[in-house]
Amino acid sequence: MANIHDIAKASGYSVSTVSRVINHRKYVTDQVRQRVEQVMRDLDYVPNAVARDLSTGKTHNIGVVLPHSQHPYFTQITNGVMEAAFAAGYRVVLLPSKYDERVERHYLEQLRQRAFDAVIFTSRGVPLSELARDDAHKKMGRIVCCENPGDLPLSAAFTERNSTYETAFEWIKKRGYKRIGMLLSREYALSATSQAMIEAYKDVFHELPRPELVRTSVVNNQDGYDSAQYYIDNDLQPDFIFGNGDDIVANARQCYLDHGLVVPGLMGQEHQLSSTLLHIPTIDHHFNEVGRRAFELAVSDHVAQRPVASTFIDVDE
Repeated sequence: MANIHDIAKASGYSVSTVSRVINHRKYVTDQVRQRVEQVMRDLDYVPNAVARDLSTGKTHNIGVVLPHSQHPYFTQITNGVMEAAFAAGYRVVLLPSKYDERVERHYLEQLRQRAFDAVIFTSRGVPLSELARDDAHKKMGRIVCCENPGDLPLSAAFTERNSTYETAFEWIKKRGYKRIGMLLSREYALSATSQAMIEAYKDVFHELPRPELVRTSVVNNQDGYDSAQYYIDNDLQPDFIFGNGDDIVANARQCYLDHGLVVPGLMGQEHQLSSTLLHIPTIDHHFNEVGRRAFELAVSDHVAQRPVASTFIDVDE
């Protein structure tokens, strides 16, 4: 199998000149480039991708840490990253984590070893402060998170949802609903989204939500159905359910219909087709755009935050 030294000998040029041709560097004339490329074809030489990445300092791989793919939050952000990456000639490597800090730190070690040019955390188990510390390390690639990092010097693309959640709860309160069921992915202490929803509830209703009406670990459609079943089995009787996905609350609705019960008021998130078909108010967090901005930050040399405003969609308008 031919190597770079064989190409240099056959072409009559130095190894460094051949390397410039292989890595598409400047300072090589068209005549020299054509000659070297012809010899490469004649000898059936294929450049070693790993060696080339080492010489250029770039892998053109972007890692995306993904706890799971059951919720549209993750699929929409990932789609946005992939669209932007494809257009820029980058590859996306999905890194499943299940919020396991040990696994996430393994991915950070791979980043340190230059397996990726950058890693995007769609959500995470490790503390933000740890990500910010690692990102500041000059020998590591860029780290990007998809939540507001506050004062931490960490690149982030995220949806601005606080004021939109307040608008949503004002909409609910204005219509006289008082027993509000809330369907959340994770507990308050672990999730920026859960914190934003509960804080908005407090700002509007001036009290904490009823703990028996707050359901966590709700990530897919079946969880929506099971949450409604829980309310029914325990005679909790929420008069409104604010869920973390349109398809999730659509399945909660189906549970009430299956039992022949009156369906409580409903509100979803992510602006999925079900909200349009069932005439359910929703919130569009524009996660595709968050993903695109996360990619832009991943290939940038500068730390920056790129918020995206979410939109409340009122079915009464």
